[in-house]
Parts: sequence; C-alpha cells; structure tokens
Amino acid sequence: MSILEEIFEYKRREVTAIKQRLPDTDLESEIKTLPLPPDFAAALRSDPDEPPRLVAEVKYRSPSKGILCPDFDPLGLARTYAENGAAAISVLTDEKYFGGSLDHLREIAALELGVPVLRKDFIFDRYQLLEARAAGASAVLLIVAMLEQSQLHELLAKTHELGLEALVETHTHDEVDCALEAGARVIGVNNRDLHTFSISLETSLQLRPQIPSDMVMVAESGIHTVKDVARLATAGVDAMLIGEGLVTASDVGARVREFASLEPGRSRRPSRFMEQS
Repeated sequence: MSILEEIFEYKRREVTAIKQRLPDTDLESEIKTLPLPPDFAAALRSDPDEPPRLVAEVKYRSPSKGILCPDFDPLGLARTYAENGAAAISVLTDEKYFGGSLDHLREIAALELGVPVLRKDFIFDRYQLLEARAAGASAVLLIVAMLEQSQLHELLAKTHELGLEALVETHTHDEVDCALEAGARVIGVNNRDLHTFSISLETSLQLRPQIPSDMVMVAESGIHTVKDVARLATAGVDAMLIGEGLVTASDVGARVREFASLEPGRSRRPSRFMEQS
C-alpha cells in the first residue's frame, strides 16, 4: 500500500466520523451567511514579464521528513507570508499525517490578510468542501491521483457552486488530461510523486506545455532556491506553492521576499530572475 492509499483509507474513516458530529445541513446554513471569499485564480495569474506568484504554505510536518517547524505558529507564519509578498496562503488541514487543523485555516482566514486561503487536504467528499467554505477558504485541493474521473467532475462542479476555486493537482500527462477534461481552471503540477515521494522539478517543466495559457498553472514541491524559481519563470509557470522551503528558513520573511521577488518597500522586479539564472 502506498502512502497515498494509506492516507485515503484513513481519511474515509475520519470524514465519516466528523459527519456524525456535525451534519452538513449545519454547515450549509452557516455558509449562507458568508460573503464570497477572495478570488484564488485571479490572485495567482501572473503577467508574462513577472515571476511566478507565491502560494506560501503553513506546514508543521510531513510524512517523509517529520517535523519541519518546531516552533510552529500558524497565525504568525500567515501574517509574515502576507506582509512579505505572498499572493495566497496554503493551509494544511490534515492532522494525522501533517499536524494541521481546520481550525488553523479558520483562524488565518479570520485575520483578513487580503490574500486568498487554500485548504490543502485529501478531499474526496462534498462535506469537506462545505467545511472549507464555512472556515473561510477561497480554494481547495483536488488530487487527480486519488479520485475517479466521475468524482473529479462532481467535486469540481460542487466546488464552483459553493463559490470556491479548486487547485486540481496532477503529476503525469494523463492526469493533466483528466484535469482538463473535468473543466479545471487552476492546474497544479506536483513535482513530488505521491506514491514514492521522490521529487523532480522536471515534472513541472515537462507538463507546462500541455496546460493551456488561459489557465493558471501552479508548480508544487521541490522548489528550494531562486534558481529553481528562475527555471519555473522561464517555463511560463504562473505560480508556485512552497512550504518546506519557507518554514525551515531562519528568516521566513526574507525568504518569502526572495521567492516572491520583493524587498521591503519595493515592487516586483522580474529582472532579478534573469540576473541570477
């Protein structure tokens, strides 16, 4: 059994238990009183002469590397990300494998930092979409590798009905085809193989030409240096999702500015990438 299969098996049990404690009708009633969240896709769409927009991730640990951020402060991280140039914030809400929490997302969304918030979890049920919307998310992660095509269609449609966006995550050419066929508007390419956990930035570079330019393409995982960002910029990647490379930094704000190509009081400087590539 791969780690993805193990996680999925656990999540099915977890969601079943949560539904018994809080009915979906309660979440639906709560959602009716909420305003529409910030536009996730619009926040990530970069101009051709700009570096990729940064989706900065609030991440405590991972199954492959254990604890990444011993002094974990999700609200502090979120503020630092937003203040230093992140275009959006990703919040891991899986507790068992990543040490996350839906409460982290709810509290970060309540800060009203002016950037959209992504719920990053292993989503397969409409109930999880309701949870995300009620907690203040702008978008959710849908992983093609763990969903049947009919499930992807259904979840994507329900995501949009709720006023959410979906980051539809892929890893292969076939998975990109599945995302496109289902009507994805924001396509992520995970450089980490979710079955083996091996990482290669080449995955994003190889799959980029397959994704139409009118869609938003997000590179995920394995982005650690400005040279990595330069390669993604040259390939025409719209945005990049970075977690480990930020939470393990000695100065998180400085690292965010470096990746987002921002400095205090300065605007975006695309030429910086050309100079360091």
